[in-house]
Amino acid sequence: AQSQPPINTPAFRTFFSRLSTSIRDGLSQRRPWTELVDRSSMARPESLTDALSRIRKNLAYFKVNYAAIVSLVLAFSLFSHPLSLLVLVGLLAGWMFLYVFRPADQPLVVFGRTFSDRETLLGLALCTIVVVFMTSVGSLLTSALMIGVAIVCLHGAFVVPDDLFMDDQEPANAGLLSFLGGSATSGRV
Repeated sequence: AQSQPPINTPAFRTFFSRLSTSIRDGLSQRRPWTELVDRSSMARPESLTDALSRIRKNLAYFKVNYAAIVSLVLAFSLFSHPLSLLVLVGLLAGWMFLYVFRPADQPLVVFGRTFSDRETLLGLALCTIVVVFMTSVGSLLTSALMIGVAIVCLHGAFVVPDDLFMDDQEPANAGLLSFLGGSATSGRV
């Protein structure tokens, strides 16, 4: 009987190290929540162009706060539909253990058949498509994202941006999702 190597592979450690650093860096860029709900900075936009301009500026300024709001709406939707949450957790676990954290030198073997990386990726992609589009998970995620984006757009349209917002420019590769990038030598992340 061949024992499976522990999941604590270098790719696993690198992924979670980059993920935690990225989340820490991203959250350090959030704006104070009191600034987000300051009623004195809210006013009705004069036109659609004014509303779109405000949304664009406020998205740049409150991006981490807005990402947190959309994430909270998604989390609330998933926790209120536990079966969908379980299906997504199972799908995520499948991706993590069969593709992301599986050592590159060990092919996937199921019932004596060896699957290449391409076949594994294709199988996982097909399972994802079936799960997301053939169950209520897809509609739940879509509706939760639309509600979150609507909340963000409404807030962004009604908050009057200051010129100070434009002073907060930062590199494009920094932020909450920067853990997804990286060099090709860091593994399949």
